[in-house]
Amino acid sequence: MKKIVLKIEGMSCSACSNGLEKYLNKQDGIISANVNLVSASALIEYDDKLKLEDLNRFVSEAGFTSLGEYKVEKEEKNNKNKILLIVFAFLIILLMYVSMSHMIGLVEIPFLSMHKHPMNYSICLFILTIPFLIYGIDIFRSGYKNLIHKTPNMDTLVTLGVACSFIYSFYNLIMVLLGHLENVGNLYFESSATIIFFIKLGRFIDKKSKEKTNSAVEGLVQITPESAIVKTKDGEKEVTIDEVKKGDILICKPGSRFAVDGTITKGESHIDESFITGESTLSKKGINDKVIAGSINIDGYVEYKAEKIGKNSTVSEMVKLVVESQNTKAKISLLADKICGYFVPSIILIALLTFFGYLVLSYPFNESLTRFVSVLVVACPCALGLATPLACVVSTGVCAKKGILIKSNDVLENACKIDTVVFDKTGTLTYGKLRISKIKNYSKYKDKEIIQIVSSIESKSSHPIAFTFTSYAKDNNIDLLEVTDFKNLSGIGIYAKIKNKEYYIGNNKLFKKFNSDNNYSHVEDELSKDENSIVYVIENNKVIAIIGVKDVVRDNSRKVVSELQKLKIDVIMLSGDNEKTANIIAKSIGIKNVISNVLPKEKTDVIKDLISKNKKVMMVGDGINDAPALESATIGVSISSATDIAASSSSVILINDNLERIVDLINISKKTFRIIKENLFWAFIYNILMIPIAIGLLKPFNLTLNPMLASISMTISSLCVVFNSLRIRNIK
Repeated sequence: MKKIVLKIEGMSCSACSNGLEKYLNKQDGIISANVNLVSASALIEYDDKLKLEDLNRFVSEAGFTSLGEYKVEKEEKNNKNKILLIVFAFLIILLMYVSMSHMIGLVEIPFLSMHKHPMNYSICLFILTIPFLIYGIDIFRSGYKNLIHKTPNMDTLVTLGVACSFIYSFYNLIMVLLGHLENVGNLYFESSATIIFFIKLGRFIDKKSKEKTNSAVEGLVQITPESAIVKTKDGEKEVTIDEVKKGDILICKPGSRFAVDGTITKGESHIDESFITGESTLSKKGINDKVIAGSINIDGYVEYKAEKIGKNSTVSEMVKLVVESQNTKAKISLLADKICGYFVPSIILIALLTFFGYLVLSYPFNESLTRFVSVLVVACPCALGLATPLACVVSTGVCAKKGILIKSNDVLENACKIDTVVFDKTGTLTYGKLRISKIKNYSKYKDKEIIQIVSSIESKSSHPIAFTFTSYAKDNNIDLLEVTDFKNLSGIGIYAKIKNKEYYIGNNKLFKKFNSDNNYSHVEDELSKDENSIVYVIENNKVIAIIGVKDVVRDNSRKVVSELQKLKIDVIMLSGDNEKTANIIAKSIGIKNVISNVLPKEKTDVIKDLISKNKKVMMVGDGINDAPALESATIGVSISSATDIAASSSSVILINDNLERIVDLINISKKTFRIIKENLFWAFIYNILMIPIAIGLLKPFNLTLNPMLASISMTISSLCVVFNSLRIRNIK
């Protein structure tokens, strides 16, 4: 099975996207297809027997054009549409003036007067309308194709309305030219032109507004540099990103961005990764640390080895996930899709009944035609079709900007319903790595100086605890001292000299080596009860410090648990530790419900049991060890480093391991679905109110619509949905 996102050209409303989606899902070899009107794309899962050419052909058969695989690219300004719109704005003003100046008391153009020169007047309106027909050729082509393929859309309604209005007007033009001057009052050329103009205007504004919805994704693409500096035998050489090969040694100077994902081989610097983590705090990185393409080198000269390039880079993986997520559908959108599927045919039927009804009631033909065209134009399914996908696209962009990657819009629908959050302990609520917990200082040195001594010596060791001290020193800008005579004491610790002073660092077996009593066993017992591993620091045969190291709770764990509980969400901690140890950690965080002594394979059973009790469960784990449990939960959230994006099995990935983003996700979900409901409400209300007015049912109250006002109101309805959806971007 393969998966691809295609860029689609020619979709103008929800009826278009629904029609294409239905057509694709009927084709042999296509497993599933989801079409997104907002991003003008289609996410297709298909069998290996199909090729890209087959998919493009299916799209073409449905009346649209495939532009190949969807790519988010750096936007280049194209003013062609804007210039055309300005030109036609001038023409529409001229056309409206010629056709209506006599109605509103304006000075008529003498040789174009409707009453004095009806032939000139009629020919002028006809000539001014022709450019608009050419301008709207894409609308007519789409409307015709979709009607032929039995998937009528908004363009079909417009095409029918404009065609009927123009043909009727053209008939009356011929009658005027044949001498029947009384027919000059039955010309509706301006209606055809204004409908096309306002639809084009609406789509131009709509497109500009929709572009804002993808700003976060576009920002990721734009932030990646186009060139890199490669270190060669002859010195530095600037090349394009396409020329960089895996294994190349690249150079990143202060103030520059890293060109590709890689590992630092020389130098150290503070790195700004806020564009991908959502955090403004700088991280200090040195040799063997990973760097991400697009992050900024703040203050150091760095050489790094190229590892992930192009489609394999972290940024590309993020963009791919966001685009695929935007092309999945939340269940709530199925209601709108189902309605839109019947909407356009129903409107055509209502318009025809209106037209013939007026004729039967002996209304003039031109009045019947006006009602017919008004109904076709005012009944816009666009607002209804945009209500859900537009809000979801904005939300996924907001989430991406905050370092929350979601793989499906179902997440946005379900996150607001979550009533239980289950946390794995190790690596999730805790850091999963040993950290300095407590320092018992028995010397004249300051704690920082003790750490400096220990870190300097441990930097020569490969023991797991050594990394605890060296990473602490790096994160806290502690310079390492010169170490001599380093020796590894197997099973005991290490020995070294600093400035002619002898140091032993290790466990309590050091005392046996010296054949001396351990007078600090009570301190060791105290630290051990708090789950610490013990490190003795001995200088010139005297204990100067005892350091406890352990897997400590994440800084924001307590805050997150507290905020979830305020939202009336049950919080559970899963742990493989014994009950006593697990309860100590849980109590320090504020979690009352603890399930301990759980094997990795048993975590899935816990999740399934909660779901069987009708709980909406969010499981938060490390993304790899907890994979089965994450997949079993309503929503699986992976606490995973950015470089593990592709490997994660969860439906949500927190790029920067920040648990607070869980609360953000729930709040974004709540606001998203509140706005979706508002969009659907106003879209329904619009059609419920405007269609009866267009039919003329409120004519006794002097409330009617002509085709021009119908096209304006249609545009306004879609823009209301767009701007309402953009409010999601204001979430802090």
